[in-house]
Amino acid sequence: MRAAARPGPWKRGRVLAALALLLGLVLLLHARITDRGGLGSLVETFLPWFGLFVPVLLIGALWRRSASAVAVLVLPVVVWLNLFGGLLHDKSHPGGDLTVAEHNVADANPDPAGTARDLAASGADLLALVELTPQARGTYEKELAKTYPYHTVRGTVGLWSKLPLSDTRPVDTKMDYGPLADTKPVDLKMTYNRALRTTVATDRGPLAVYVAHLGSVRLMPGKGFWTDSRDRGAQALGETVAAERNKRVVLLGDFNGTLDDRVFAGLTSRMRSAQGEAGNGFGFTWPARFPVARIDQILVRGVTPESSRVLPATGSDHLPVAADISW
Repeated sequence: MRAAARPGPWKRGRVLAALALLLGLVLLLHARITDRGGLGSLVETFLPWFGLFVPVLLIGALWRRSASAVAVLVLPVVVWLNLFGGLLHDKSHPGGDLTVAEHNVADANPDPAGTARDLAASGADLLALVELTPQARGTYEKELAKTYPYHTVRGTVGLWSKLPLSDTRPVDTKMDYGPLADTKPVDLKMTYNRALRTTVATDRGPLAVYVAHLGSVRLMPGKGFWTDSRDRGAQALGETVAAERNKRVVLLGDFNGTLDDRVFAGLTSRMRSAQGEAGNGFGFTWPARFPVARIDQILVRGVTPESSRVLPATGSDHLPVAADISW
């Protein structure tokens, strides 16, 4: 009698089925989640990791012998594979005309000389460094001079190159914002400038290269996920790239956010991710000891990414990234 009174497999595990449906809707409609308190950005930053809830719910559904929960789990599985399944196989191709690399070297890096030597050995033709400090700048210039005869630094970002550079200028990412911003002298603003634009002379013609380090984000009690500085920078950088006249553009930098975040739509609508098109896996870069997000990016326009990869750890809390491009 007790066995006959038990609910059938389609009636058991209703809570699990509801959670599976909620998970599927979060993945499917993540762009519509409110960004009040930075909630939308926070969800999108860690969106790939929501897939870990699938096996947890599946185990619960099997334990409860819930056919309904298993059936509903099809939704988050299909949506997750649609979003990220393309990253799970190697899309790289051999060759490339130019190798570019980017690294947030960290202002607290205990071994800038070792980091510089590791990066020089990477084989990159163009090397973008962000979070440079006045104290460490001389070390990087000295250690990289032999490999890279050309370099330019603007504030806390720089580009080292095996090819000539020209038309270098800072890019305003709205780090200064508010009524007092216009009253500050240019020399003061340049000390913490976080983006530059330069032209690299290649045998295939000029290549516009941007190096950027967008503002930091913070989880703040009572305020949620604070992203104001980064979001202003992303919008300003997107507008600058949109106005770029050179057909061939490479953007290298630490965005302090993943490309799933809606705030980068102005960039991703005009540029392609080297990792997304020619990488293998998610290519997480931060934190270096246990990477959970790819916040260091290489975006391109007018050139073709042939391969993309994450380089070995240095003394930084970020991992370096590199890509081979051709045109």
